[in-house]
Amino acid sequence: MTTTASSGSAPAAQAPVAPAPTPISERAIAPDLARGMMLLLIALAHTPWFLFTSEIGVTLMHPADGDVADRIAQAFTIIVVDTRTHTMFGFLFAYGIWQLYSRQVSKGLPAKDARRLLRTRHWWLLAFGLVHAVLLWQGDILGTYGLIGLLMVPLFFNRSDTTLKVWIGVFLAVGLVFSVGSFFALQMLPPGPAVPNLQQPIIAERDFLTAMLLRVAAWFPGLLSGVASLALPTAFLFGLLAARHRVLEEPGKHLPLLRIAAFGGIAVGWSAGVIQVLAHFGMLEVPNPAAFGSVHFFTGIFAGVGYAAAFGLIAHGVQSRGARLRLPGRALLALGRRSLSGYLSQSIIFVPLLSAWGLALGAHLSSWSAMLVAIGAWMLTVAAAYLLDRRGVRGPAEVALRKLSYRTLRKRS
Repeated sequence: MTTTASSGSAPAAQAPVAPAPTPISERAIAPDLARGMMLLLIALAHTPWFLFTSEIGVTLMHPADGDVADRIAQAFTIIVVDTRTHTMFGFLFAYGIWQLYSRQVSKGLPAKDARRLLRTRHWWLLAFGLVHAVLLWQGDILGTYGLIGLLMVPLFFNRSDTTLKVWIGVFLAVGLVFSVGSFFALQMLPPGPAVPNLQQPIIAERDFLTAMLLRVAAWFPGLLSGVASLALPTAFLFGLLAARHRVLEEPGKHLPLLRIAAFGGIAVGWSAGVIQVLAHFGMLEVPNPAAFGSVHFFTGIFAGVGYAAAFGLIAHGVQSRGARLRLPGRALLALGRRSLSGYLSQSIIFVPLLSAWGLALGAHLSSWSAMLVAIGAWMLTVAAAYLLDRRGVRGPAEVALRKLSYRTLRKRS
């Protein structure tokens, strides 16, 4: 197994220079557009968690019942959102890592220092995730991405394209066997008692300190399961491979690939989502309708990558016309460039507003009204990001992460 990167590898290092942030004007628009829209999907995925008085059905945290509006909201979220956001984020996370590394090396930072920068950054992401879980949200994903970065960069960063493709195939094969095997195995088992939901008690806890302890206890298993499921590592390898060949920066050179990934990936993911909706609504005649969840989760890999590819096609459309993004697109772009701040802002809005230790409004919402809360919160973050962008101000979380990550390099320079 070779350890030499292909032609997509970063440029050779020149004389060392102090690292500097990439100017906003030099950033490709496709990854940031995708991140901005991804934050809406994350908001839609999280708000069902806060319906802490509802009876959970067979699909993640969605209520078992509801009126027509609720069923529409549930169907949309299950098909389009659930188990898709984390893989799209994983793809973009890897893409951003390679962009950061290659830019710093091309500016003259030695490769070993660039790798140390990534390692430091991922440790701080892990720390951000822990603080996020302690204070607000047990479903934090930052720690998982920090852990994936710490594991996947040393293992795969300098491997050849062929090696990455082989391991993508291995991960997909294992995921397929596990998900399909789990489905059929659970169909053959006799019906058992429902598995207790471990998330609702955290949201329903009225004491903040007790809820904090419960959040931390739930965060650690989620940290490990995000890696062990192989969905995020697979999306990471897809993103790393795409970044090497600048697929999102230069979409015009990769249109056939982007079309196949976008239409094929989304079709696979949404098709499985439709089946999961039928299972959730009790319209599947199978012994254990909840068992299809493993297949639904697996297809999130394809949908997440497909969403990222779709934004590559959108970026190509904008670039080929030679036109500037209009206001909605510019605001979305601004949020994508501040995605870490936008992600944390959602928890600052949702958790005190909806949890039992806060205003407990989650007890009075249903699926459709929770969706409106998610959209409203996301729109607030879009507006805030746009105002910051007009003033040339970076996101506060991005600034903090950058200062912490680069501090070690500055001390050594």
